[in-house]
Amino acid sequence: MLPAETSERSLAPENPPMTTASAFEAIRAIDPVLYDLIQREVQRQTEIVRLIPSENYTSAAVMQAMATPFCNKYSEGYPGKRYYEGNEIIDAVEELARQRLKQLFKADHANVQPLSGSPANQAAYLALMHPGDSVLGMHLPSGGHLTHGWNVNFSGMLYRSHFYGYNEEQGVTGMDPETGMLDYEEILAIAKRVRPKVIFAGGTAYPRYWDFARFRAIADEVDAYLVADIAHINGLIIGGVHPDPVPYAHVVTSTSHKAIRGPRGGFILCKDEPMKDDPSQRLPDRIDKAVFPGLQGGPHGNTMAALAVCFAEAATEEFRAYAHQIVKNAKALAQALLDRGFVLVTGGTDNHLILIDVMRSRKIPGKPFAKALYMAGIETNFNSVPNDPRKPFSPSGLRIGTPAVTTRGFKEEQMVQIADWMDRVAAACTKVGGEYRFDEIKLREIREEVRALCTSGKFPVPGIEI
Repeated sequence: MLPAETSERSLAPENPPMTTASAFEAIRAIDPVLYDLIQREVQRQTEIVRLIPSENYTSAAVMQAMATPFCNKYSEGYPGKRYYEGNEIIDAVEELARQRLKQLFKADHANVQPLSGSPANQAAYLALMHPGDSVLGMHLPSGGHLTHGWNVNFSGMLYRSHFYGYNEEQGVTGMDPETGMLDYEEILAIAKRVRPKVIFAGGTAYPRYWDFARFRAIADEVDAYLVADIAHINGLIIGGVHPDPVPYAHVVTSTSHKAIRGPRGGFILCKDEPMKDDPSQRLPDRIDKAVFPGLQGGPHGNTMAALAVCFAEAATEEFRAYAHQIVKNAKALAQALLDRGFVLVTGGTDNHLILIDVMRSRKIPGKPFAKALYMAGIETNFNSVPNDPRKPFSPSGLRIGTPAVTTRGFKEEQMVQIADWMDRVAAACTKVGGEYRFDEIKLREIREEVRALCTSGKFPVPGIEI
């Protein structure tokens, strides 16, 4: 549990921030145009409330690791088996990151070379499946991800996709239409019907726990591999506030940013066991060969260095307190929104994110509401809701989350304030004819209140200061 005396600042990584002048002096000298853009982005990130659940702030130490001379070195292969000379230090960096990651999750095997979450998922496909095999994943508009079989993505082009979720028109089932909760018995029935080679458990907009034990039981019932995509909940799992997939999933994939506060990258964890289709081969070897040479060339040494820093930060008690506060804040924000009449998918949250059905709440689509919120200094993203009758680029919902604001030290009190601002923004949106118009005077008033809070000095941005 979070200690009662924990201050706002202690939730951020404890290393001194850089200033834009000191960190980017070389850029300022050679490219003042880019330097100006950097300053503007630092100011933007400082002055707004960032509620996009897939975004966060990294520490100064992580950013400094990204700027190391490791970016100068090519290192195709794996430690001890490179195709270039001069990789003895890169070998040590990669192994440091890999061992720290294994220890964080108590995993049999780890690969830190994937360039992001989607390549990590692609490597899982390459290791476990052949083109034309069946995959079962969460329906994208119900909260899934493109790489879990959606038709415009490689996963839907190369593999036979089946989905769980809820969309009455498309005949998608596996989610209670009244509560928005996953229906595991129905998912089992779907799996028995389609016999997938791989089942993906994970998504981008499901605000409840993922029951990985139930998913493993379903996978075993149909002799499928279970892949847990934990990109959104990686930090919550490390912090002990979300069920852990590692004891159950054959493979775990993730980004290395979001709630874990690392650089933009990815990683894969897996069990050390024989392959189903060829017991003479082992799963870690298949995963590693799928990443290199199957998918990528040389990894990014500077990113692996930043991963090592990130994993060290995530192993601390401070990070555990941070993960607990993320969930406390999300629950407080959800309740404050419910108190103001907003309709939430599943009625609340168990994790870091909240999915609001804005059309049902205020008769405003998610896209214009997100635009109005940003005009008021609150950054969110419009998002589909299960069984959404609207198009994906103008959906009914809004997705928000608490990792970034929690990094800045926001607590439950600030969540109530954010809900109040969102309520006032909704009141400033009016439909005129076929379009939505905003009371810009009211939005500017809210933006000034947001700016005053964010620049008060009580909630500093870690990493870089203006």
